[in-house]
Amino acid sequence: MRLVTWNINSIRLRFDLLRQVAMVMAPDVICLQEIKVDDPLFPLADCQALGYPHVAFHGMKGYNGVAVLSKRPIEVAEPLSRCGRDDRRHLMVRLEGGVQVHCLYIPAGGDIPDPEANDKFAHKLDFLRELAVWAAGAFTPGDRAILAGDFNVAPLESDVWSHKQMLKVISHTPIEVELLNDFQASAGLVDAVRHFVPASERLYTWWSYRSNDWQRNDRGRRLDHVWVTPALVPGLRSALVAREARSWTQPSDHVPVMVDLDL
Repeated sequence: MRLVTWNINSIRLRFDLLRQVAMVMAPDVICLQEIKVDDPLFPLADCQALGYPHVAFHGMKGYNGVAVLSKRPIEVAEPLSRCGRDDRRHLMVRLEGGVQVHCLYIPAGGDIPDPEANDKFAHKLDFLRELAVWAAGAFTPGDRAILAGDFNVAPLESDVWSHKQMLKVISHTPIEVELLNDFQASAGLVDAVRHFVPASERLYTWWSYRSNDWQRNDRGRRLDHVWVTPALVPGLRSALVAREARSWTQPSDHVPVMVDLDL
């Protein structure tokens, strides 16, 4: 199975780019974040016309929202709320055959890395803590599950353009990294991309719109991740970050991340 995760930053605005992802990368499953569309206006028929007859979505007007497009039948689709908010950030689907796919959009956290002064950052930290508690009881040793999405945390030094300069910038602060690591460790989840790309190698999935020449400056961060439960690790075959997508016309600031695995 080939899975792609992508923060599309508005599915209606960038549907032509989604079509390009579907045609060129040919994934079996696509996890989308920041679809930014209320459920009644979701382009369901257009997604099905791309070759994805099975679609689950959990959106809201102009903000957040997650969706899963699948060539494989979806047996169950369940939106999950976090921190007492219905802000459309977590969608679980169970595919035919029993594999779970969790599409996640963890809060960005604003600009001030102080939970006392910044409610958005406080919410992000609480969200990460709640995910760790949830994941600790969500999976049994034999469960086959994939967690994919925009986690809004770059955990490794090589996941940011400058570890030293990013230590006080939200997405790479020590507390965020610690909480993301706790979340990952709580269920023994494996980073499917770093399974193939050494931790010493710089790797980014996001470049700011504020950069006039993102390729030359290359001040990126690896915010988008695919994790798998231990039962799926033997089936991992390859991973790819589609960096070239950042140069497309009207691109998202994130690029698609692809993982191939045998089920």
